[in-house]
Amino acid sequence: MSTKRIGIIMHGVTGRMGKNQHLIRSVLAIMKQGGVLLSDGSRLMPDPILIGRNAAKMEALANELGIKRFGTDIEKALQNPDDILFFDAATTQLRPGLLKKAIAAGKHVYSEKPVSESLEEALDIARFAKEKGVKNGIVHDKLDLPGLAKLKRLRDSGFFGEILSVRGEFGYWVFEGDWMPAQRPSWNYRKADGGGIISDMLCHWRYVLDNIVAPVKSVSCLGVTHIDKRWDEAGKEYVADADDAAYATFELEGGIIAHINSSWCVRVRRDDLVTFQIDGTHGSAVAGLHTCYSQARVNTPKPVWNPDQPQTLDFYKNWEEVPDNQVFDNGFKVQWEQFLRHIEEDTPWHYDLLEGAKGVQLVELGLQSSKERRWIDIPDLEL
Repeated sequence: MSTKRIGIIMHGVTGRMGKNQHLIRSVLAIMKQGGVLLSDGSRLMPDPILIGRNAAKMEALANELGIKRFGTDIEKALQNPDDILFFDAATTQLRPGLLKKAIAAGKHVYSEKPVSESLEEALDIARFAKEKGVKNGIVHDKLDLPGLAKLKRLRDSGFFGEILSVRGEFGYWVFEGDWMPAQRPSWNYRKADGGGIISDMLCHWRYVLDNIVAPVKSVSCLGVTHIDKRWDEAGKEYVADADDAAYATFELEGGIIAHINSSWCVRVRRDDLVTFQIDGTHGSAVAGLHTCYSQARVNTPKPVWNPDQPQTLDFYKNWEEVPDNQVFDNGFKVQWEQFLRHIEEDTPWHYDLLEGAKGVQLVELGLQSSKERRWIDIPDLEL
């Protein structure tokens, strides 16, 4: 069996997401399994080079993981014709410039989201990639989570009948950082640094709703800063002026109504850190990251409202767990394999930079809706 190398420039992988999900659990995991299996039975083997600004961090990370190639000179890395793919997981503010440099150098690009802080810039990058003829992708990791994959399976099978509504709950309590260290970086809570939960999460909700339920057509969103004082990684108090909660309602194609609460100021009493419930005429389902429970029309109980007596029905009893029926791999790794096949074999790939721009579009309109306190229609995007 033959093996072909693909050189990957990996930028911004010293952070938690870049290191754990993209480097260790995706690229290195693919290498350990012997590469990506191609249609002719051969293998495509990643060969990463780690690039970042801090030389000491890059060397330490490379030594920790046994990676031979690393450095700080991104210009030199982009000039190497043997490395054809550029990946970025650094800050959103730096991403547009880095992606443009990589595209100009003729590299295929794969990127974390959001692709930029503005829709105009996101579309400009997507047009540039199309003009240069490079393959491009944006991470849509939540679509390959087992729970959401099961939701999509139910939708595709017609289980729900006519879908009526979607309810989403995302979030957890992020400590302020004074008596208990915060579990998210401080820049998330400063507007000047690109922070805010609307910017962070609405780009996710766009592709989740578009691909698992129906395309998003309009939005009404209210962003709130519930906690305006926090402490950074050095224990220094700072003003938290970015929104730390967002309450958004979406109208989807077909008149479906979706409402998603996103908050870093909520204490969890649900099955997972994120849950989605789809209700339809023939059935309902609730999914977290890994599990999914369904209730068909014939299994639906018939409660009667009576506030004078304790509730006697067990509302969990009539829900049935949707079985795995397949092996679910890490969602980030699955999409890495799909994109690498797309580069090598030109297999179908839907999650390009234009799809990434749709996420940025929803963020912009969500922020506008919050500022103006009104519904806003979402226009179609074209390159």
